[in-house]
Amino acid sequence: MDKHDWHNQVQEDILEPELKICDPHHHLWDVPERPERRYLLPELLDDLNSGHNVVSTVFMECLSMYRAHGPSALRPVGETEFVNGVAAMSASGLYGGARICASIISYADLNLGTEAGVVLDAHQAASPRFKGIRHASGWDASEGVRNSHTDPFQHMLADSRFRKGFAELGRRGLTFDAWLYHPQIPELTALANAFPDQLIVLDHFGGPLGIGQYTGKRDSIFNSWKKSINALARCQNVYAKLGGLVMPINGFGFHKRDRPPDSEQLANATRDYYLHMIDRFGPDRCMLESNFPVDKTSCSYAVLWNAFKRITKNFSPSEKSALYHDTAASVYGLNDLPYTHAPGKTISG
Repeated sequence: MDKHDWHNQVQEDILEPELKICDPHHHLWDVPERPERRYLLPELLDDLNSGHNVVSTVFMECLSMYRAHGPSALRPVGETEFVNGVAAMSASGLYGGARICASIISYADLNLGTEAGVVLDAHQAASPRFKGIRHASGWDASEGVRNSHTDPFQHMLADSRFRKGFAELGRRGLTFDAWLYHPQIPELTALANAFPDQLIVLDHFGGPLGIGQYTGKRDSIFNSWKKSINALARCQNVYAKLGGLVMPINGFGFHKRDRPPDSEQLANATRDYYLHMIDRFGPDRCMLESNFPVDKTSCSYAVLWNAFKRITKNFSPSEKSALYHDTAASVYGLNDLPYTHAPGKTISG
């Protein structure tokens, strides 16, 4: 059974279909030798067409379409150039009213130190939609956990050269997305305290692991994770992205099932993480995210956002506005965008 048929086993009515959404975290990529893994504008549009009222999205770096030539440090600028083209297609209105890739988060190697500023300037020159970078730092000593795609080293966030590169973000008013694993959350807290004026976004709950040496230890990991999150939440310059929790590395195993989970099953399995983050950070510093197509390994786009809506069922309208749209729009500079997508309108790709 292919993935499309697997997802189609679970069909649900869309909950709260008029609730306005900014999806602040998705990827775009092409793998020519594996066309089944392609996730470009048509595939993204298929997911956005599921019925939820997604009015804008933010692209997140993923090693996509780097330049094939030129200085290695500047090759990631190709990703910004590529995504800016997709955003321009969306801005034409030919693909519906949602503003796709309205902001772009790319990659620059902050281990270049102050020279990272040259790369940041090149990204800014490539697109006015470029708003910041993610330099993933996920590192674990366990052989059962793969380190991040940017090949980080242990304690990278504390390294003096990395921090010199990190300081270049603040000089340009750019954001920093942090992707790491839960044992490293205190390292991010130390970084946030050292740069209290730098806006930082914690991706995917800080990566609570459930594979390798962390298999079968969910309760103890959850308790230690909560303590780390409590300390991080006291840093007012840190915002939290809520999603990316049903990747295989999280250990729930949804991707191994004969039938995908429905939204109630997803909500029941993950609710405690969401409620703790919202309690500690507050809705004004939290934003819900899809992390597609990575989380598509475990569920469909429609089911994922339905799960979010189940978790936030008892929240006030203003709290929902912050969680689903306003926080993301503020952090990634989308408040000046016109929105024309109406609930129920078909987006064709």
